[in-house]
Amino acid sequence: MANIALGFQTALGLSTLLACMAGVLLGTFIGVLPGMGPMAAISILLPLTFYLQPTDALVMLAGIYYGTQYGGSTASILLNLPGTSTSVVTCLDGYPMAQQGRAGLALFITTIASFFGATIAIIVMTICAPLLARVALGFGSPEYFSMMVLGLVAASTISAESPLRGLAMVVFGLLLGMVGTDVMSGERRFVFGLQPLFDGISLVPIAMGLFGVAEVVANYARPREAATARRISWRSMVPSRSEMKSSVGPALRGTAVGVGFGILPGTGSAIASFIAYALEKRVSKDPSRFGRGAIEGVVAPEASNNAAAQAAFIPTMTLGIPGDGVMALMLAALMIHGIIPGPGVITSNPELFWGLIASFWIGNLLLLILNIPLIGIWVRMLSIPYHVLAPSILFFMCIGAFSIRNLSFDVFLVIVFGAVGVAMMRMRLPAAPVLLGFILGPLIEEHLRRALLIARGDLSVFFTQPVSGAFLCMAIFLTIWSLTAAPRQRMRERRLGAGA
Repeated sequence: MANIALGFQTALGLSTLLACMAGVLLGTFIGVLPGMGPMAAISILLPLTFYLQPTDALVMLAGIYYGTQYGGSTASILLNLPGTSTSVVTCLDGYPMAQQGRAGLALFITTIASFFGATIAIIVMTICAPLLARVALGFGSPEYFSMMVLGLVAASTISAESPLRGLAMVVFGLLLGMVGTDVMSGERRFVFGLQPLFDGISLVPIAMGLFGVAEVVANYARPREAATARRISWRSMVPSRSEMKSSVGPALRGTAVGVGFGILPGTGSAIASFIAYALEKRVSKDPSRFGRGAIEGVVAPEASNNAAAQAAFIPTMTLGIPGDGVMALMLAALMIHGIIPGPGVITSNPELFWGLIASFWIGNLLLLILNIPLIGIWVRMLSIPYHVLAPSILFFMCIGAFSIRNLSFDVFLVIVFGAVGVAMMRMRLPAAPVLLGFILGPLIEEHLRRALLIARGDLSVFFTQPVSGAFLCMAIFLTIWSLTAAPRQRMRERRLGAGA
């Protein structure tokens, strides 16, 4: 209770409260725009946090993250255009509800379900995160190295369409992380005589290019349906008693799925929402209602993706292992502000950790209070032509990249990585593993070299330590399983196709 009181004392400070409010509003704003997910939102707005205190910066980025989860459902329900990848499932029943004249009910129930799922996940994080951090405090360099390898392998193979492509993108990210001056030897690596690269590649140009520029270009080329501003009355938002009763079970099951998948690396909110929808359809007495405006098909995925968004902070904050690209950006924000990620964050920076948890409560409450009155504004905003929005977004990205080090070279890097991001989209290469490899690469190298120095070059130290050996064996098993499962699946599909 003392820790929770410390958290609210920190989160209710004026600067932190303003950062939380700005984060959730900006996140909702970008989440409403079709195609602009949390990765693009955080990448674009990351430079704003460099001038804030560490706690305020992390609170703002977290608000942007779960704000996009809330905002993404608006375009899904009203236009059948998912604002984020996590809102794809919401289209299946949310849009039919809007066509039936129940758009207000769908928008209201998604807000309530999102708040419920996030609340339960915050309680789980409050209880589990300190316990997990205590266990991790006993880890040494071999354990940290093996744990980070497992996290990278899991994140790049589980959610990727092609595990081999995911692993290749991890290696690409690791190579990018090696650019610059080696801390231990002082040697310059992969700088090609360019002075701006002596300190390594900045995170912001990579994130902005791979996610921000690539998303803007892809959405600009994609045809959009023009939104028509429609009035949604308060009366149309109020659910009946039977609708509320039928929403309780899906909210509970969706939240449980979201918390479970949010903690695991490489799964994330999108997979959690699909699993929650499939589970709800499986347990339903009348599965034929799904896809035709079933309220359960809206409640379960919305509760799940918001629960997963909050639960993803557990391994990130306690172990320093990001489960996806968004959490990698959170980890990078900590490192930019001079905070070493890992279990020591709770003991060395209790104000930051518990303030962040308290801000989750405040931010979700703000979203609950603000989103319902602002639904009309979000609907009108969808009518803005994208050819007006796109140049403005690109302009502010270039300004943000230049403002970090006052180097035009960083703007050039944004353009370069933007082209790389567009090419990766065309070739269906996942971009998130690149960011994971870039963030974790220096940490993996540091712990690898430190462990080998202590063990005098003996590589067996990574297998003789029980915890480290278990992590490495799991990583090897997961790699082999992922690489062999994909060909088996393709052969199965060919046999089915031949039989048909």
